[in-house]
Amino acid sequence: MDIGNVLVRHGAISREQLQTLPAAGTTRIDRALIDRGLLTEEAALRAFAAELGMKYVEVKKEQIDRELLVQFPTTAVFKHSILPLKRRNGSVVVACSDPFNLEALEELSAVSGFHLEPVLANRLEVVEMIKDQLGVGGDTLNELVAQRAADGIELLGDEIRDDGDMEQMAEAASVIKLVNELLVEACEQGASDVHIEPQERGLIIRYRVDGVLRVQPVPESISSFFAAIVTRLKIMSHLNIAEKRVPQDGRIKLKVSGREIDVRVSIIPMIYGEGVVLRLLDKGRMVFNLANMGMPPDLSKTFNDLISLPHGIVLVTGPTGSGKSTTLYSALSEIKDPSIKIITVEDPVEYQMGGISQIQVHSKVGLTFAAGLRSILRHDPDVILIGEIRDGETAQSAIQASLTGHLVFSTLHTNDAPGAFTRLVDMGVEPYLVASTVEGVLAQRLVRVLCKKCKQPYTPEPGSLPEDFPIQNPEMLYRAVGCRECRDTGYSGRKAIFELLRTDHTIGKLCVARASTGELREYALSQGMSTLRLSGFSRVLEGLTSLDEVLRITKMDVS
Repeated sequence: MDIGNVLVRHGAISREQLQTLPAAGTTRIDRALIDRGLLTEEAALRAFAAELGMKYVEVKKEQIDRELLVQFPTTAVFKHSILPLKRRNGSVVVACSDPFNLEALEELSAVSGFHLEPVLANRLEVVEMIKDQLGVGGDTLNELVAQRAADGIELLGDEIRDDGDMEQMAEAASVIKLVNELLVEACEQGASDVHIEPQERGLIIRYRVDGVLRVQPVPESISSFFAAIVTRLKIMSHLNIAEKRVPQDGRIKLKVSGREIDVRVSIIPMIYGEGVVLRLLDKGRMVFNLANMGMPPDLSKTFNDLISLPHGIVLVTGPTGSGKSTTLYSALSEIKDPSIKIITVEDPVEYQMGGISQIQVHSKVGLTFAAGLRSILRHDPDVILIGEIRDGETAQSAIQASLTGHLVFSTLHTNDAPGAFTRLVDMGVEPYLVASTVEGVLAQRLVRVLCKKCKQPYTPEPGSLPEDFPIQNPEMLYRAVGCRECRDTGYSGRKAIFELLRTDHTIGKLCVARASTGELREYALSQGMSTLRLSGFSRVLEGLTSLDEVLRITKMDVS
């Protein structure tokens, strides 16, 4: 078949586009056109379907017969990315993405014993549906189960192995492959965290994508290999595989599809086994640039003024995973200069930056945040970044550093900007020291961004908006729908919303008087401080996110 002419005849490409294509060598014409962005996979498959008298389907809209699917060998389904859908007239309808790969269809037909009727579907959708139905690593688990069955012994009840046996099993090729598949899938979905949690019956794996946890489909048989998975992760992160009674923290460095991924591993003993959380840091996707943070112009100017001060403390607050580190690294990137010495003390060092001296905290040998701060003051820094102010000793050290002429950046876990002042006082810092050193506090959260492909405009019903929404009768807002591009979530990526409080004379006086967070907040609002909620509403009016998303992560401002 002349593929090029088929694509032209069915309107997938023009004759001119085909003629501009250089010799593709061994690459098939349709794939070469897709690689160059001249053709979409869907357009190509629809053209082939029309030419060959086949049907093009969207597999996500198909009702899949689970009882039929389990009759097919898992390994063959994964290997060829062919998904059995349903029975029809004595045949089995299967979705595939390559009508010319007849060998794969013949092999699957031979090993399953069914006559196959192929239909065409988007390859990524087919692969995704196979994982949804059979679980990530289903073919690998199938091999492991087969290996165990080949031994001819099946233990009833809990299986007990010594550490030597478990280490040997964890180093088995199939277990290594299974763990790698879980990590690769997490990276492909853009997950920030992987939660592996033992339950009374079975095992749950969840990926945090755009700040929301999603249960990842996995085969039921994976629970039998949970201990081997944990041991493999311990080996990869250089932890003690024999220690199962106390928490352990480690680190793994990976390269996935050419991208460097730093994985922070936390293992904690729980009732039904050791729970594992992996924090994935994709270094390749990180761009530290304040201009890309999306701050409003007035707030951006104020924040740039704060990070350019000769001394004082600038704090960024928010819960875990709200982008605090990214903001601080972007601030350092903004002021970085050969004439300025910048030293950071972090636990752990998340991203390496050229031109900056970075110190890793090691609490076990006495190198804490406070101890590190005392030492680095002798290194004549101009700017100091403290990864997090966790206790009174670190807070006191940060205060002393700022009083001796240094600009100090750090993070705090508070719900809003005014809360940072009372939090430091609660840690034991004298209020007058807080008032004289803290120059400004930036609170932030991350809101999910609406998918550009499927976001839907609508006009809100009268009275349906929150009473604090700035415009009660907007002409148009957008809401989430869900499509192939965003994995039916309606969202793709995240952007920050901000609340910036700059210390002035009155804030200082209120702090010295041990005013409550509410009193500080009331004054800041009277001076025009834009809250997290109002910042979120502005993102809604821009069409960047949905009203539901802002209401999910912020509460109503009370003055």
